Amino acid sequence: MKLFSRNESDERVMIFIDGNNLYHSLKHVAGRTNLDFHEFSRRLVKKRHLIRVYYYNAPLNREDDDEKYRMQQSFFDSLDSVPYLTKKFGRLEKRLVKQTLPDGTFFSAPTYVEKGVDTFIVIDMLSHAYKDNFDTAILVSGDEDFAVLVENIKDLGKHVEVANLGGSYLLRQTADKYILIDKEFLEGIQQPEKNEKPENNLLS
Repeated sequence: MKLFSRNESDERVMIFIDGNNLYHSLKHVAGRTNLDFHEFSRRLVKKRHLIRVYYYNAPLNREDDDEKYRMQQSFFDSLDSVPYLTKKFGRLEKRLVKQTLPDGTFFSAPTYVEKGVDTFIVIDMLSHAYKDNFDTAILVSGDEDFAVLVENIKDLGKHVEVANLGGSYLLRQTADKYILIDKEFLEGIQQPEKNEKPENNLLS
């Protein structure tokens, strides 16, 4: 007996993209980071009705590397051409981490921590679920911390799909459906490289 039935064309879908997580997954798993986000969204949604795409990231600090900052801003600007896509930005906080040299001496090295992005994703997914703005949410992330969020969205009567390149097992198990972003999925939607440099590689 079919417990759930919905016309695909009537199913309202929202996509929530953890930009930094997706970037590093593409870099380390696929080896290429350029992506046609319009076609990427179309492949996730298929024949369903796309309401909106939310893209989240944290801008680099210009004073740390002006060239990388400008490249990242150019990438962010390119997202303006993607239909129904809204960008939301957190921030990067620089922290000094103590590291030990082989001779036993210490030194402090800067690292960067993304702040606010996860909060935006949680608030937006819950808010749109409460407002009944979607039937299905597609979360593009491999971050295990979102497993509790997925459970809460499901408890509101919504469907949640998780798409990633092989992230957290718990997150995949929590979702109603798992979409593996593999070589076949990416075929034809990764744009030609132009002496590619990471748009967010200070987070590496």
